[in-house]
Amino acid sequence: MSNEEKQDKVETPDESLIPKAPSKLAAQGIRTFTVCRQADETGVSGEGVVIEGVVLGTGQCIVHWLYPPPRGGIAIFDSMTDFIKVHIEPHPANKTIITYQDGEQEVFGDSEEAASA
Repeated sequence: MSNEEKQDKVETPDESLIPKAPSKLAAQGIRTFTVCRQADETGVSGEGVVIEGVVLGTGQCIVHWLYPPPRGGIAIFDSMTDFIKVHIEPHPANKTIITYQDGEQEVFGDSEEAASA
């Protein structure tokens, strides 16, 4: 095969395959969620949806407590895992459900834990 024939067979590569320089911006994109408590063992924030939040592209988590009215409160965590460790896992009797915008859910606590708490 001559060089001329080889050149004819080379196609332009798909743009997605070409390496690109790293972005000068931080990761971007958000994923929203709500936190619903089926019980409130502390009696502070109530039952039902008590938090709305976002997970940023960087992994940081921002939560908006819907209590106390009229504005609630804001907290920032380094990650969703940190938020869960602080506000969800210590209260299994609350039987908490985190629902993300895409419908994925995480359920914490169960009826056995709630009964023994």
